[in-house]
Amino acid sequence: MFLQYLPVRVSALCMILLLLAGCSPFIQPARVASVTPTYRDLIALPAPKGKIKVAVYNFRDQTGQYKPLPNVSSFSTAVTQGSTAVLNQTLKDSGWFIPVEREGLQNLLTERKIIRAALEKQGQDLAQTLPPLDMANVIIEGGVIGYDTNIVTGGLGGKYFGVGGATECRKDRITVCLRAVDVRSGRILKSVTTTKTVLSREVSAGVFRFISYKRLLEAETGLTTNEPVHLAVTGAIEKAVVGLVVEGILDGIWALEDPGEMQTPVIQDYLAEAEDANRFLTAREDPLGDEG
Repeated sequence: MFLQYLPVRVSALCMILLLLAGCSPFIQPARVASVTPTYRDLIALPAPKGKIKVAVYNFRDQTGQYKPLPNVSSFSTAVTQGSTAVLNQTLKDSGWFIPVEREGLQNLLTERKIIRAALEKQGQDLAQTLPPLDMANVIIEGGVIGYDTNIVTGGLGGKYFGVGGATECRKDRITVCLRAVDVRSGRILKSVTTTKTVLSREVSAGVFRFISYKRLLEAETGLTTNEPVHLAVTGAIEKAVVGLVVEGILDGIWALEDPGEMQTPVIQDYLAEAEDANRFLTAREDPLGDEG
């Protein structure tokens, strides 16, 4: 260790400077929001025979979970409250749906009243100048229904002659439920449930040893990385939209522009994943098989 060849005061000063440099504040410019790996599957969906007009009134957080200590005093929620905006964007980016504004419907109606009053004052024809709002064929309902913390925790560490390090990991899980409702009949056309894990990891290292007689060197450093919960919710919603499209095609609710595109990788990958999930569920329900 190179610190053994330096004076004690210089060694301690070097360690302090290194620690301060690692935690020094920095400013980064704003960037375009990151996309999730699931977004590639979303935009790779084949073209539909016809786009469906959908309405999302409220896709809310139904978990009731708050952030753990020490943030519990601020009553900050563990899950983003902007899931409706994420779902609308996901539906639009899929290329299968045309979202119509419903979350801010009151603001839209108020603005249309202002326009109508101005047109009436000018004596213009309202029917030609201000067309009616688009009607939705399907309502998308559901929400974030689960946020399970610490479903997997673990770590590893070691020290040798006062020098060592450790790593710890934690896994949480988010569950999203998405269902399509027929506006005319109120019948639930399809319901899809997806999950996404949220990974957190902490790496730490330290030294505790005597460099010389009555000269003790002690230093610690560490780094914690947490997967953004917002991106995890976005990924789960994107996966649910992909599942809604694929399973709707299988049930004949909507159709592909080219039926031969059922063999595209994004659809086949989803079908294989769904088959594995069903096989796992069957194995849990009957662990002994036919012999049981």
